[in-house]
Amino acid sequence: MLAHPCIISHIKSIIAQSKERVIRAVDHQRTLMYWHIGKRIFEEEQEGKDRADYGKYLTEYIVNELEPEFGSGFFTIQLNWYRQFFRTFPIVSPLRIKLSLIEYKLLLSFDS
Repeated sequence: MLAHPCIISHIKSIIAQSKERVIRAVDHQRTLMYWHIGKRIFEEEQEGKDRADYGKYLTEYIVNELEPEFGSGFFTIQLNWYRQFFRTFPIVSPLRIKLSLIEYKLLLSFDS
């Protein structure tokens, strides 16, 4: 018989906490990746102007180049969302707040 029968529950707790941290870290990195992609698209489209001249063509070009290699996360609607994400949150440092990607998407769905 074990002298410390609660060792299994403690180990399970350690594993669960570690898994949760990994999930949050991956979600945060994805959030930053989407923000940087949106920033790059916005900068390329705008070229210092208030309104882009060829945004639709640029987005289609990016989709055609990225989707075969990286899959369905890079289609027109997603790229437009990344761009809007950057425009709504133009400063990256607040993204360090522990909001999930789903919470950011929810915030973007509001008009104001």
